[in-house]
Amino acid sequence: MIAVIQRVESARVDVEGETVGAIGAGLLALVAIEPGDGEAQCVRMLERLRGYRVFSDSEGKMNLSLADTGGGLLLVSQFTLAADTRKGMRPSFTTAAAPAEATLWFDRLVALARAVHVPGVETGRFGAHMKVHLINDGPVTFRLEVR
Repeated sequence: MIAVIQRVESARVDVEGETVGAIGAGLLALVAIEPGDGEAQCVRMLERLRGYRVFSDSEGKMNLSLADTGGGLLLVSQFTLAADTRKGMRPSFTTAAAPAEATLWFDRLVALARAVHVPGVETGRFGAHMKVHLINDGPVTFRLEVR
């Protein structure tokens, strides 16, 4: 499982002109499911999303996590993160989970997040053509992997 996380002042996802998910300050996480991902990867990724220290403390150091700040979490499925880009000029998606498997485990990640992240969890729409709007705070962007 791969996630690109961005610390945001705000973020939203629109599908066909309708906002389907939106948060204020918090994390936007673009998430790719890989073949073989399962419950263990969902649990660990959620721990990392909530615990990764990317928010500034009173001294301006990145010492606070999403769990510490109580910010929003916007989860957006993005299979292209799992692309194999090592050769040629066109990505291969054989390293991304098939849609049925990806839907299952992305939905499980969302359910786990909603069970523990009381400030709120929003999502895009799996498989839809989404427009993601964000104000990146910093900018602060990290790539997380859970194998």
